[in-house]
Amino acid sequence: MKPDYELLVRGNNLRLKDDFLGMSNVTLIQGPSGPILFDTGGYISRLGLLKALDARGLKPADIPLVFLSHLHFDHAHNVDLFAHAEFLVSRREWDYVGAPHPDDLLVPWGIREQLSKSRVTLIEGEGQIDRGIGFFPAPGHTPGCFAIELDTERGTTVIAGDAIKYAKEAILRRCDMAFDEIEVGTATIRNILDRADRIMPGHFPELVRLPDGNFVWDEAAPFELMVR
Repeated sequence: MKPDYELLVRGNNLRLKDDFLGMSNVTLIQGPSGPILFDTGGYISRLGLLKALDARGLKPADIPLVFLSHLHFDHAHNVDLFAHAEFLVSRREWDYVGAPHPDDLLVPWGIREQLSKSRVTLIEGEGQIDRGIGFFPAPGHTPGCFAIELDTERGTTVIAGDAIKYAKEAILRRCDMAFDEIEVGTATIRNILDRADRIMPGHFPELVRLPDGNFVWDEAAPFELMVR
């Protein structure tokens, strides 16, 4: 059996004039040994995440493993819902959030303390989680960003997190928001584009490779806003 995946929370790259409105994608991976959650989203996604799990007959307690691409608030809030699980976090990211870039205001306070209530495995370099499920460093947006690579029936899929946040970065093949170095993020983007048939960005619909090597997206990204 090859791994498969689906979006639980559909992200977007919306923003206000001076602040972020965007939500991150939260992806459920079905591996040979069980489910893996890629990121947990922000508080804005909390109820939607629980509803999406429930629609699939799952509760947070049914998720044994959570992979955190990095530790920004919109990707790593809600970790308390999965306090029973094992968390995979890159060692470099763990160290980074102890002393983040002075312009990086996106690290939630107390994130290491919250995660330390659970079992945290710090990862380095490339490695395997399960058959057909690997991880690799994807620095740039933060120094410790990591991505997951899946060998699926639909080809090689990279769940990129904010290593590729939205289509603009894939089209221009250049990072445009880095708390590491822009050049480091750009090298990561080009690596992902070279190795993937499909890409799940951090804040955009899935990208699919065309025969000419360019990437496109087929799905819209609806944003339902209710005023009360």
